[in-house]
Amino acid sequence: MPETILIVDDETEIADLIELYLKNELFDVRKFYSSADALACVEQTPFDLAILDIMLPGMDGFTLCRRIRERWSYPIIMLTAKDAETDKITGLALGADDYITKPFRPLELVARVKAQLRRWKRYNPARADPGADAPLCRAGLTLDPATHTCTLDEQPLELTPTEFSILRILLENRGRVVSSEELFRRVWEQDYFEKDSNTITVHIRHLREKLHDTVDRPKYIRTVWGVGYRIDAS
Repeated sequence: MPETILIVDDETEIADLIELYLKNELFDVRKFYSSADALACVEQTPFDLAILDIMLPGMDGFTLCRRIRERWSYPIIMLTAKDAETDKITGLALGADDYITKPFRPLELVARVKAQLRRWKRYNPARADPGADAPLCRAGLTLDPATHTCTLDEQPLELTPTEFSILRILLENRGRVVSSEELFRRVWEQDYFEKDSNTITVHIRHLREKLHDTVDRPKYIRTVWGVGYRIDAS
């Protein structure tokens, strides 16, 4: 059964182009030119991924991202015509998993969609693999790859697919520093560039907030300045 993808962009040429490329990959696509129409569909349709433009009439893409993330955890890719770091950080802060700047190469967008969907399949509890690895534990934190769940002191943690993937990599490498470059390549399955460092930083900050962790006195995620991140072995 093909994955269902939501496209929201008020530039009809861009929305139509994305739709064409995704349909060529046999995805089921629902396309909208406004957030209001998209949100009405979101309430009724189970999506696997959303592609949201930021500059939309009425409700902007940031607000739509937040509204979706309040109820659903499937991947969200933000489209922005601005290369400003603040726009990218804002999107990630609201729960987006990735962003791409216009103008973009359609095949690059398709590649990012596929990478996000691969991770979502691994993360989605409905697709749980009974043969997956054993739970990963550290000081009251438990991440279970088999059920794709995470708890802190036996209370469930709501993590996005990206947050889940980053935390899993850090827990699997307890006691070892994992560089930002390695995290980016393993999570996004793409080459790392210096401009991608903010992407990692924002997701790490979100994880720390959910873990009630701090940079100065970390219980879980330690920053090794100029190198990467580490969760202690004991």
